[in-house]
Amino acid sequence: MHDIDERGITAVVADALDIATDGVDGIHVSLDLDWLDPTVAPGVGTPVRGGVDYREAHAALECVANRDRDAGLLRSADIVEVNPILDWDNRTAEVAAELAASLLGNRIA
Repeated sequence: MHDIDERGITAVVADALDIATDGVDGIHVSLDLDWLDPTVAPGVGTPVRGGVDYREAHAALECVANRDRDAGLLRSADIVEVNPILDWDNRTAEVAAELAASLLGNRIA
């Protein structure tokens, strides 16, 4: 989180993508919703205060989508840690769907 606070989410994700995509034919993105602040995604198994916020999460996945549009390396993805029993008003499930859309190229306003 220190790097994100200091450099911003898009810079950190861009660096991670540089490393992950070097010399490979494709990548898999695993989106574990535990990385989100519980105010954004309360319905997860291990909620931890201080996670990324709604805009940071979308910015991160938009960064992946932009890189994929240019390089075509995204081969698969999964989204984990949506627990409807712990969720409030389906908030986490809705955020998961919105983040999946961002990963596939949708941009938030």
